[in-house]
Amino acid sequence: MKKIIQLTLMMLLGAAQILGQEKDDDAKFTKSFNQDNCTFLTTGRNLYFILEPGYKLILQGIEGNDTVTLEILVLNETKKINNIETRIVTETETVNNQTIEIAWNYFAFCKETGTIFYFGEDVDNYKNGKVINHNGSWLAEGKNSPGVLMPGLILLGSRYYQEIAPGTAMDRAEIVSIDETLETPMGTFTGCLRTRETNALNPLEKEYKIYAPGIGLIKDEDLLLVKYGFIK
Repeated sequence: MKKIIQLTLMMLLGAAQILGQEKDDDAKFTKSFNQDNCTFLTTGRNLYFILEPGYKLILQGIEGNDTVTLEILVLNETKKINNIETRIVTETETVNNQTIEIAWNYFAFCKETGTIFYFGEDVDNYKNGKVINHNGSWLAEGKNSPGVLMPGLILLGSRYYQEIAPGTAMDRAEIVSIDETLETPMGTFTGCLRTRETNALNPLEKEYKIYAPGIGLIKDEDLLLVKYGFIK
C-alpha cells in the first residue's frame, strides 16, 4: 500500500510539473499586439501573405488513400467585426472532391506594421454533403481578441497567438526557420518561412507550415502548393 501511495504521489507531482510547464510555455506567446495603434485596411500584403481580392492558393496532397485539397481565396467582400472592417478569405477543404469544411476567415492589414491580423472565422463542417456543426467558429468580440496570422516584421523565434478566444480557439505559432527551401509542383522556393503551430487548448496538437516570399502558404503538413495567382 505504501508503494502505491508513493507511486500515486509521484504521478501527481509529475502531472503538476507538466501543467506548470504548459502554463510557463503559454506565457511565452505574445497576446498583446498594440493593435490600437494600427490603421486597419482591408487590402494589403507583407512578405509572406497577400490580402488582395482575387488572390488564390491551391494546395494538395495524399493522406492515406485520400486526395486532400485546400483552396484559399481572398474574396471581394468584407465584414465588420468590433467596428473594424475586415477582408473575407475562404478556405475550402475537400477529401476526394467531397467538401468537409468551409471557413470564412476575417483578416485586416495594419498599415503601420504590415501585420496581418486575424479577427475570427465562421466555420461549416460537412459530412456526406451536409453541414453537421460549426465547431471552430469564433469572432474577436466581447472577451475575445484578434490574433496575428502573419507578422509584418519577421523575427526568428517569435511566438504569437493567432486566435484569442478562451475556451474556443487558441491557436498559436512560432517562427522556427526563415531560410527554408522547398520543392513543390509549382517549382522550388527559397528563403521560405517555416512555422510550428500549436493549440493552447490541446498541447498535443502540432503542425508545420511553410510560406514562400511573395507567394504565401506553400506547405501545410502533407499538402503542397499546386496552383496560385489572381483569378480572372
